[in-house]
Amino acid sequence: MLRFLPILAACLVLTRAYATPAPLTVNEMGLMLRTGYSTKAVLDELTKRRFADTLDAAKESQLIKAGAAPELLVALKSGSYTVSPAELAQAQQQKEAETKRRTAAAEEARKFDTLHQANLAQQHAADALRETINGQAIYQQLKGDLVQWRNGSIGHYDDTALQTKKYFLIYFSAHWCGPCRKFTPGLVNYYNDTVAKHPELELVFVSADKSPFGMETYMREMNMPWPAVDFEKTRGKEGIRKYAGKGIPDLVLVDSSGKVLADSYKGDQYLGPESVLQAVNSILTQAPAKQMAQASR
Repeated sequence: MLRFLPILAACLVLTRAYATPAPLTVNEMGLMLRTGYSTKAVLDELTKRRFADTLDAAKESQLIKAGAAPELLVALKSGSYTVSPAELAQAQQQKEAETKRRTAAAEEARKFDTLHQANLAQQHAADALRETINGQAIYQQLKGDLVQWRNGSIGHYDDTALQTKKYFLIYFSAHWCGPCRKFTPGLVNYYNDTVAKHPELELVFVSADKSPFGMETYMREMNMPWPAVDFEKTRGKEGIRKYAGKGIPDLVLVDSSGKVLADSYKGDQYLGPESVLQAVNSILTQAPAKQMAQASR
């Protein structure tokens, strides 16, 4: 409600501006006659507002052309409706004051409209940013906290490219886990083959090791090609760790907004990470087919 106060104020100013009608002029009466007012109606208005003009031959001719009856001309020539110089000066002052008020009201309305448009633009920008962030929920959770095994050591991972990823495989695993060490080499081969063909997919390793050394050893021995959450940052990644199941190896497929598409667990039932890879294959092969179908419509 408060944001409409400037408009209400402007309306009140304009209302006050028109509360005291100014005396009539020849031009105004001519306009009234041309737009359908009768001579009687003009005379009635003249009685209320008086006459603040002169009636020379040119103006008389102007009124006659507009349709003025003789009685209107006689009334004007009689001088009984003519305002005095003092009244005319007062009317002029009122007119000037009304003009200033209207100008001020219009400026106030313009400022309000400009502010309103700026607020709308700001709101639209905020909504667009919120949609972008919501659509990049996984990226926002990982941004700035990823590392990668490269050239014999762990270093910072440039996560810029993750902003365009559609799918993320989140891999919960650890070096101390025998089944994990057995599964991971095959996952490395799968990653190297699949991600090269499908750049819309990325895998992120979330270590369940007991120490940074355990995580680094695991990444080195397996020659992991994918990024991993920095061991020191893992504990604070509730938005990522919430996808973890009761055991490892645990592989979860999510889209960029964080929606789970496939999981190694179905409730308490362990389906295994292989089932997730099958789901990945299905999704990645369906996407081109959908695109082709849409293009052919």
